[in-house]
Amino acid sequence: MPWAMSEALNFDKIDLLLVRVLHTLISERSVSRAAMRLGSTQPALSAQLRRLRTLTGDPLLVRSGTGMTPTATALELLGPAERLLREADELFGARLRKTGFDPATAELRLRVAASDYLDPLFLPMLVAHLQRQAPGVQLDLQPLNADFDYRASLARGEVDLVIGNWLEPPGELHMGRLLVDEVVCLVSQDHPAARMAPRAWTQERYLDCQHLAPMPLSRGQPGVIEQHLASLGLERRIAVRCAHFGQLPQMVARSLLVLTTGRLFCNRYLDQLPVTVLRCPVAFPPMTYYQLWHDVSHNSAPLRWLREQVRDVARELVKPAA
Repeated sequence: MPWAMSEALNFDKIDLLLVRVLHTLISERSVSRAAMRLGSTQPALSAQLRRLRTLTGDPLLVRSGTGMTPTATALELLGPAERLLREADELFGARLRKTGFDPATAELRLRVAASDYLDPLFLPMLVAHLQRQAPGVQLDLQPLNADFDYRASLARGEVDLVIGNWLEPPGELHMGRLLVDEVVCLVSQDHPAARMAPRAWTQERYLDCQHLAPMPLSRGQPGVIEQHLASLGLERRIAVRCAHFGQLPQMVARSLLVLTTGRLFCNRYLDQLPVTVLRCPVAFPPMTYYQLWHDVSHNSAPLRWLREQVRDVARELVKPAA
């Protein structure tokens, strides 16, 4: 009888990705967090949620205060979805397991190029995580700078993974979104803007300040802040450019310079230095961080594992903020 009931279903409308989306949406209780976890976008997840609602005849997630709550039907579907994904892994994952890759015993070299624009805890957390999971793995960390052609290095297999932020990542590379951050200003507590009423901290005053900025990551390519300002026909006064992003908060604390970057990075210094975070008077799109890789490494089991670890560490970073 159960098989007769399932025969009535149109299986052409159901794929394994949709089951994974269902499981992730119910687990995360958020379209945006589910999109980040799956390396997708919020509009794409919203469209898949609409498909799932049509297939199940249930809203699955409903508004509750400022968040989303799974319906009773959604909670009932969580267990079957988890079992189906586990059984699919047993069915189709045999080839990957035959590669013999075991993080606990593997001895190999992984090469990652990363900007330090992200949370200052990200790379230390990633190193600690990989050391626990794969103590025999050697990790080479390469800084991103204008002298390093990361696209060519990925294509030649000289680097396995690149982590950074771009307004529009290169289209020829595979992409996994790690996290989205708000663009803010970091200033000294002695900066005049820190004592202004919020409405007095205007776009004109912001642009007229002396600014501190990192060196561009690509030769001839301005950073994401400059790119967006240029698209608005605006220009700020950059007094200092520095290749060592981790030192910029110290420079801010000892000057009247303004640093414009992600809130996640800035917040880490509020308890360490006499600095404060201000909203940015210029409307910036969210700062999005990605991991990028080339097709040459797309099907590598060790490198797929590496990308999963990077994603998980990035997810841990945003948990306290959430």
